[in-house]
Amino acid sequence: MNEKTPLPSRREPRERFYRRERQSIPKARAFVRAALHGWGIRERADDITLCVSELATNALLHGVPPGRGFLLLLHLDADVVRVEVHDSGGGWPRCGGVAEDTDESGRGLLLVAALADKWGVTERDPGKVVWFEVSTGSAASC
Repeated sequence: MNEKTPLPSRREPRERFYRRERQSIPKARAFVRAALHGWGIRERADDITLCVSELATNALLHGVPPGRGFLLLLHLDADVVRVEVHDSGGGWPRCGGVAEDTDESGRGLLLVAALADKWGVTERDPGKVVWFEVSTGSAASC
């Protein structure tokens, strides 16, 4: 790096693209853990990581057509972490379905709704962005 090249900001947004494959879920969790650690965020890091795991799994199972992938973006503004999962598939996620005790799926968005301070879905062309925000109350200063 020369003197004219600015050093990256610790609060700079982080992003990574993942292919439509099962290995993308643990890779996304590790990426988020590393980003949170780099930002000095410890409080609620497990909640954020679990929500990312759920949204990434939903993207792979329901939102990513064959041959495509999803984009994971993390933003830090003051003490709020915002996570976005962009996919190019059709359909719209639903929260509030009833999962039976023996069901192996159907609880991902319920977990996100319970753990995140806010969450939602916005359109993009093609596809959608499923996002959530978590206030950590402990973001490190730059």
